[in-house]
Formats: sequence, structure tokens, C-alpha cells
Amino acid sequence: MNREVGFYHGGMTASLVLVANSGDGTITSFRLSVDSLTPLATAEGLTGCSNFVVDDVRNLVHAAIKGEPAAIVTLALDRDSGVLTQISRRDLQGGGLNYVALTRDGSALLGVSYGGGYGISAPVGPDGVGEPVSLISYPNLHSVLPSDDGKFAYFVSLGADLVAQYEIKDDLSLVPLVPATVSAPSGSGPRHLVLNDAQDAVYVLTEFSGEVLHFARDRERGTLTLRGSSTAFDTSAGLGHGLIGVDPRKDHLIWGADLHLGAGGETLWASERSESTLAALSVSADGTVAAPRQFTVTEPQPRGFALSPDGRHLVAAGEQSTTVSLYAVDGDDLSVVDRVETGHGANWVRFV
Repeated sequence: MNREVGFYHGGMTASLVLVANSGDGTITSFRLSVDSLTPLATAEGLTGCSNFVVDDVRNLVHAAIKGEPAAIVTLALDRDSGVLTQISRRDLQGGGLNYVALTRDGSALLGVSYGGGYGISAPVGPDGVGEPVSLISYPNLHSVLPSDDGKFAYFVSLGADLVAQYEIKDDLSLVPLVPATVSAPSGSGPRHLVLNDAQDAVYVLTEFSGEVLHFARDRERGTLTLRGSSTAFDTSAGLGHGLIGVDPRKDHLIWGADLHLGAGGETLWASERSESTLAALSVSADGTVAAPRQFTVTEPQPRGFALSPDGRHLVAAGEQSTTVSLYAVDGDDLSVVDRVETGHGANWVRFV
């Protein structure tokens, strides 16, 4: 599994890019060719779609949508045309999911709800996502990620400043590890996480303090231990410390968003929405991270972005923009090579 873009790559070359446009309730598909993006198709009727995950082997997209009731919609992807066709819907009674992830070769789905404060594990079959097996509860859950072997899962609670750690049993039930949680700094607002290729480190981006936290991971027991941190925002921009429930745009506060690991695992890429920047943090051999040396101004309010599996391209979307930018990646330098129209409120990107 490619942890950075959240899909099962199956050895194929990524040539499609999918972008969720929450304002329009759509997912737009693009063809990536050399240094250009060509729009292909737009799937509609996905109210408030804010996150989705792709099963690249089965060509399925599982999208979290909002509304009454909220749901997980499964769509079939035609790789030639880029067309997405809905094949199933699983309604959710506790509120919409903010993040979904696949594990166990696409046969299981994990999800979290920020507003509902719950997380789930559920089976996935030919007809889509089944009834949830486990339900967990923490305030303002923001993301979840499984280990590569499908034995463990990590749920990030922005509201409680912690990462909850679980064993995934054969029946997909979630059993807390000992300890059940590991703390992030108070008031930091942990948001998104990635695991490194060796599976011995977890990195978490915080929304309010704009840090990348480095957790060492015991590969046998699955437990995490906080080892260090580094700033991931432009400290010269005069940003104040973020707070839950406060508008960061009005008060010019830190507003960390998305985090991805570059090819080879030597770079972590992070986005910050108040200054609309992308930044690269270097990762040393022992797993420690260093603060960015430079920042690239990108699409306004970049909640989501993604890197191609080979690390040569990055696509960034902005919640306050109707375009996405395609960058060529050279170390920690980004060069715009294309910019194309997408929908309103673009907030999530996947390479396929």
C-alpha cells in the first residue's frame, strides 16, 4: 500500500488524479501526462465530499459525503475515461466522516468523524462498505491510518490532543493497545499522520501549533513513543498559535492542514492554510525531522495535496480556489508546470 496517496498501486504507473470539490459535491478526474493535467470527467451528487480513498486493484473509490444522513458512497472508476459511477451507499447516523483509509488489501475500511467524534472499522466487499464492526469515541477525530500489515490502526483526536492506538482483530474489531493513547503537546491540535516505509516511525502534523511530531513505533507491539518535533510553518509570517473554535483567517493564526511523505522517505511535505504555503521538512536516518528551509505559496487555503508515487509531481488544491496546481518536484523546490480548473471548495487530492 502506498501510504502517501492512500491507494493500492499494484505496480502500475499513476496516470490519473482525482480531486474532491466539497463546495460542489463532486469529484473531478484528470489525466496526468508528462507535465500537464487534462480534465476528464466529474462525478456529481456527492454532497460535501471532503475525503475519499481509492482501491487501485479493484478500481473502486470510497467517498465520505455529508448530508442527512451522511454516508460512504462507493463508486467504480473507469481508468480510460476517468468516469466514476456510483454502485453502493452506506448511510451513517452519527455524522459525516472526515477521513477514510483502506487496509487488508482493500477488504476493510477505517473512518473518523470530526463533528460526530467517532471512528469505525467496517468490512468492504464487492457491493461496497458493510456495516461497521467497531465504534470508538474521542473528541474531534480528524484522521486514521493503519499499519502496512493491517494489524494496527492509529486514530488522531484533535480535540483531546492524542493519538489512540488499536490492534485490528481478524473480525475487524478494534482493541486498545497498552497504553491506549499517546499524548501530543497540549493545545497543539494533532490532525494528519503518516507512517514511514520502515514502519518504525509515525509523523503527525498539528493544526494549531504547526508542528510535525515524530513518534517512534514498536513494529511488534504497535505502540508509539513521542521522540521530538519540528516547526512546519513560516515562523517569519507573524502567525499566532491556533485555537479550537477560533477563525484562523480573522486572527491570522497557524492553520496546519495536510501531511505527506515524499518518495524515498527523506522528505515530509506539509501545508499551512493561513499563509497558503507548502513546505518540505527533511527526515534524517534516525527519523528526526528538521524545519523547512523555504516555503512555496500555493492555491489559497490548501487543505489537501498529494505527491505522485515516484515523487516527481505534486498536485495542490485550495478551498478558496477553483483551480489546482501541478508542480514538478526537485528536492524541496516546487515549480508550477500546469494549473487547471476544478470545482469549488477543492479539498482532497489522490493520485491513482
